[in-house]
Amino acid sequence: MPRGYISIGSNIDKDTYIPASLKALEQHFGKLIISSIYESEPVGFSGDAFYNLVVGFDTDLDMQEVARRLRQIELDHGRTRECKKFSSRTLDLDLILYGDLIMNDGSLRIPRDEIERYAFVLEPLAEIAPTLEHPVSHKSYAELWDKFDKSDLRQRRVTPPWLSTG
Repeated sequence: MPRGYISIGSNIDKDTYIPASLKALEQHFGKLIISSIYESEPVGFSGDAFYNLVVGFDTDLDMQEVARRLRQIELDHGRTRECKKFSSRTLDLDLILYGDLIMNDGSLRIPRDEIERYAFVLEPLAEIAPTLEHPVSHKSYAELWDKFDKSDLRQRRVTPPWLSTG
């Protein structure tokens, strides 16, 4: 049974959409492995800060069905298909890994390039899957994070209000 990993981001009403997405993901995929929440500045545009995290899950569903369900969860939570790549959004769910699958069919690329390109994807992935190896580079995510250029890092681990105890 493959383990999938999803990168989650939101910068519009994020204290509503992130917990709602976790509930929806759990309903679709069962028990989730959930990273810490990271607050990060937008990349490629000006806007409100994002909450980002990565979740892992085991599934019997094929990769295309997982991707289809992610798109539907986004739409159910106010995401519009017309939004630009670099823009504010209610919810962004990207399947970044699916077992050790390597594929690029034009519309879906696994593993996603964002893993090695963006700290807001790599740091939470390295947190929950430090010894897992990238299927192309064969380096662990902990090693990739250790070697990542953090000189301009603009993110921090946060505890959102809906996770606060008391």
